[in-house]
Amino acid sequence: MKQKIPLHTRILIGMALGLIFGIVCLQSPALSSFTLDFIKPIGTIFIRGLKMIAVPLVLASLIVGVANIGDISKLSRMGGKTLGIFLVTTALSITIGLAIVSALKPGHKLSEDTRSDLIAEFDANAEGKISFAEKIQSRGPLDPLVNMVPDNIFQATTSNSSMLQVVFFAILIGVALLKVPKESGATVLHFFNGINDLIVKIVQFIMVLAPYGVFALIASLIIEIAGNDPSKVWELLNALLWYIITVVIGFAIMMVLVYPLLIQFFSKIKYLDFFKGMRPAMLLGFSTSSSTATLPVTMERVEKHLGVSPEVSSFVLPLAATINMNGTSLYQGVSAVFIAQAMGLDLPLSAQIMIVLTATLAAVGTAGVPGAGLVMLVVVLEAVGIPAAGIALIMAPERILDMLRTMVNITGDASVSVVVASTEGELDEEFARKHADD
Repeated sequence: MKQKIPLHTRILIGMALGLIFGIVCLQSPALSSFTLDFIKPIGTIFIRGLKMIAVPLVLASLIVGVANIGDISKLSRMGGKTLGIFLVTTALSITIGLAIVSALKPGHKLSEDTRSDLIAEFDANAEGKISFAEKIQSRGPLDPLVNMVPDNIFQATTSNSSMLQVVFFAILIGVALLKVPKESGATVLHFFNGINDLIVKIVQFIMVLAPYGVFALIASLIIEIAGNDPSKVWELLNALLWYIITVVIGFAIMMVLVYPLLIQFFSKIKYLDFFKGMRPAMLLGFSTSSSTATLPVTMERVEKHLGVSPEVSSFVLPLAATINMNGTSLYQGVSAVFIAQAMGLDLPLSAQIMIVLTATLAAVGTAGVPGAGLVMLVVVLEAVGIPAAGIALIMAPERILDMLRTMVNITGDASVSVVVASTEGELDEEFARKHADD
């Protein structure tokens, strides 16, 4: 019997072929145009399919997850653990990033000419991010709490950027179901259980397209970065090589040190098994740059391959995709110091502490969609007095780093779900050992 190629292998093949095909397309304007017109839409359809089910998935899974917890005391205990781990790992990731960027000083390696060229080229794009960030900064200190409560839940469900409002509403319904008589809430709970099952099946349908979608996304990305000058890709990446290396080292520390220690300390799951179980979700996060779009796959891998109970995953993961951004926070810390170094600004310890606090708070409610971290970076820069126009310096490799930090975010989300499940007695470690590589 012919053995089926695993999903993660098919996604890797799609990524590799997309990279090769994209580079080949750079030699032919006609082929590049064909790729953008007829191949890129396949990737767009794939991402749209995942985003299409993100809101109903979060809504249904959180309602079911909270309602199935059984009592308010267990909910508050699980919620406290989840939020506590989120805050600790986020602050730790930023601190790690600041330590590395302070040691390597990548901003000092940029030449004046390169800096001027980059700022001139990306200034218009930077202005758009700054304008959006100014709206965020003009809010009052309690506005994030106000904005968390939707004034129209139907309107909130029409946009993935309003996911925090959907999370709030779903938790509210789940808590209400815990307080009403069981016979009164049974119909509602049964309905959302059915929706949850339907979404899982739709995820399976969409994932058939995954290797082709990834191929299309990577190929079109290469072409779009290059523009009309194929050598531009390599020139820009070379100019910012040390910045990229600094960020990647930070990501690597989170992936091979922080998360393994977290899992090893709280559970008996081997990190290699954890890594095998999460490979498809990690690769998909890398390709789509969206924690929200990858959420359905993350939940499926955590439950079906790592042994986390649906009760825990349906509560922790939708929440994590909304407010747990370890990779994004680390990137913001490194980027802020890098920009300061490139502009010749000295950041005292007090300013770096402010970066940790601001980036940690900025991570809460950052939309799990491509590019959201860049907007929040402007808020971090302004908080410590760094000219926000400096983000123009880092916009060349932004798309690639966005892909990497999304992968770190997703891995962190899954790690927290394993830890919470283990401490709640909701983790089947033997199941994970047997099914991680399925």
